[in-house]
Amino acid sequence: MNILFRRFAVGLLILPLGFGMCARVFAQTGDYPSKPIRIVVTFPPGGSTDTMVRMLSPRLNEKFGQPLVLDNRPGAGGNIGLTAVAKSPPDGYVLGIGAAGALTANPSLYPQMPFDVAKDFVPITMLASIPFVLVGHPSVPADTLQQVVALAKSQPGKISIGHGGNGTAMHLSTALFIQMADVKLIEVPYRGSGPAAMDALSGQIQLSMTDLAAALPHIKAGKLKAFAVTSLKRLSNLPDVPTLSEAGLAGYDSTGWFGLVAPAGTPQSIVQRLNAEFTAALNDEGIKNQMRQSGMEPTPSSIENFEAYIRSESQKWAKVIRQANIKLN
Repeated sequence: MNILFRRFAVGLLILPLGFGMCARVFAQTGDYPSKPIRIVVTFPPGGSTDTMVRMLSPRLNEKFGQPLVLDNRPGAGGNIGLTAVAKSPPDGYVLGIGAAGALTANPSLYPQMPFDVAKDFVPITMLASIPFVLVGHPSVPADTLQQVVALAKSQPGKISIGHGGNGTAMHLSTALFIQMADVKLIEVPYRGSGPAAMDALSGQIQLSMTDLAAALPHIKAGKLKAFAVTSLKRLSNLPDVPTLSEAGLAGYDSTGWFGLVAPAGTPQSIVQRLNAEFTAALNDEGIKNQMRQSGMEPTPSSIENFEAYIRSESQKWAKVIRQANIKLN
């Protein structure tokens, strides 16, 4: 009887501790969010990422009952912003929007990284992809991708191609194109896709690998030639322009994309809530149309699929970067 009484007494002592732990966990997740959610954006204000978040914000602000607050922290290919996210408390109130480069390519581009993508973040969802388009000045004596490749092979090292900057997804898309087409081109890096498109428009460079938003108005006006798009599927905005894959470089697939991550250790219930709300917003037809008009394709995903995609893309770009011998400081 004494043993049974002692066990019962210990049980009574433990119960309040258990209830206390449950209460603390519920306080962390049950009333989430109880204050504004800060979204660290790894690009300057005014870009595609800002535009996308502003499209999503009205619906998400209503669903969460709290505002999303943008915090632009550009630099080092996204490393500066994501470092701030990695060092934030894992409570769901600081999230990061990382691009393809920062989440997959940077570990192969930079000799030292301030974070480990697999260990320091938990993926929430893919947000959007931005397909690129290979364009050229109207004076370029080619009308198809095959003719562009033939022209480059006839003049090795003399045809110039611009892209949005060293280490960017446009740079890597250019490297993949050069490798798969087996051509030698003069690569000209710019500070963003807009300047690269403008120099192609003026004839300062002959070709440019740029995003759809920067090039589409000029393509529609006949001021730029569109040879191919980088995605596996044709774009609704350019239905007559083939993909690089179907135009001769079978299997070519490269797009810029953005994904939402949280610091490692963020409670699973919060991660699931964020995934549910963001994917629902991205599936809204009105938001879809807005994003597509801005050159973005909504790409909501499950947590598991996003995590697997980061792994596979990291392996893919590591190979491309090694072969192209791309190094950044």
